[in-house]
This record gives sequence, C-alpha cells and structure tokens, in this order.
Amino acid sequence: MLQKITLALTIVLTASSLSWSQQTTMDDIPNIEVTGTAKMEIVPDEIYISITLRERTEGRDKITVEQQETDLKNGLKAINVPLDSLFLSDTEADYIKISWGKKDVVTSKQFILKVGTADVVGNVFKKLDELKIQDAYIQKVNHSNLVEFKKQMRIEAIQAAKEKANYLLNAIDQQAGRALIVRENASNVYGNNYQWNYNGVYNMASTFADQSMAEEDKEPSIQFQKIKIEASIYVKFEIK
Repeated sequence: MLQKITLALTIVLTASSLSWSQQTTMDDIPNIEVTGTAKMEIVPDEIYISITLRERTEGRDKITVEQQETDLKNGLKAINVPLDSLFLSDTEADYIKISWGKKDVVTSKQFILKVGTADVVGNVFKKLDELKIQDAYIQKVNHSNLVEFKKQMRIEAIQAAKEKANYLLNAIDQQAGRALIVRENASNVYGNNYQWNYNGVYNMASTFADQSMAEEDKEPSIQFQKIKIEASIYVKFEIK
C-alpha cells in the first residue's frame, strides 16, 4: 500500500513539474524582438606597400638586388621614412635564410613597407620611380585601432536595439525589460573592405611618373577608400 502511495505521489510531482515547466517557457514571456545596427567609416592609418627588387641590366651593367636594396634604403631615408618600417615579406623569409650567404643566388627580394598616410605613399612611389623600381603596389590597408572600433560598433548596435525597443513600447505605455536573447549577426561585422585609388590608376609605381608628365603643375594624389565597419545585433527583450 505504501509503495502505491509513493508511486502516486511521484507521478503527481512529475506532472506538476512538467506543468510548471511548460508554463514558464521563454515563448510565453511577453517580449519584443528588435535588431540594432551601428556603422562608421575610418581613414586607414596603416598602409602596406609590397616592393619587389629584381636583378636587372642596364646596357652592359648588371644592377644587383643588393645594390638596389642599398639604394632603396637610402631613398627612404631621403624622404624621412624610417627603415624600421621596411621588412622582408613573409613569403621571402625562408628563401633568404637559405640563400643569404651564396653569391649571385639572390636574384629577387620582396619587402613590405608600412607607412601611415596617403601623402607618404605618394612620396614613396615617386622615389621608387626615380630608382627605377617598378614592381610595387599597395598590398593592403588597415587601422591600428580597428579591433577597438569594432567593439565600439557592437556596443552602439546593442544600445540602438534597446533604444528601438523602448520607443516602440512607449507607444503602448510599456517598457523593455531584461534581454532574453542576444545574437550578433556576425556576417555584418567587417573591417576589411579595403580599396585604394590613385587618380583611377592601380598598383604600378610608373603611373606616378605618367601622371606627373600629364599634369606638370599638379602633385600626384592618392585617395584611399575609408574602411567601413558595421555591427548588427539581434535582441529579444522581455516586456515589463
């Protein structure tokens, strides 16, 4: 008899637990779903120029990579670009380690030069043209505070979601409460939409000389497209 009573009590408690669970699901809580967005554009302050030096001949003279490297470094000093901004490309590092001590083995060498402004980029390309270094292009651009700007946009996006929820609910004399679900739309958070433009001409250092000849009284100019950062946050708020 005692066993039957215990079993009946267990069934009642289980049924009560299920009923309570069903009555308190998130779907039953009055809620509002909104998406907040935030956007900004920033001017890049890290511009990476890829420079490749190749052994070449001028008449009967062979211009070695080592000579060109020396000329490049002296040229950068002349336009006040610090040499610690110039470093070997990662793709060349292993090759250089193997070949560094072998005479006439190194017939090309790739560098990356990091500069901070479009004006400096223009000066660099003009100097490269003077040195007859034609294999150079903008590899990428970035911003030194890009990660922090992304965080800022995420914060502003979720704040925008809260503001949107409140002004919608104020219309019916209610207010947003605690957040039940927060989800970032990750595909809308980006900071790598990088493009650069030099008067509509791309990549080759020789374009600076062409432009100077066409417009003798004008200095070459470079305009970089701003880096676009956008955050989108979905939030489900409880309605108070």
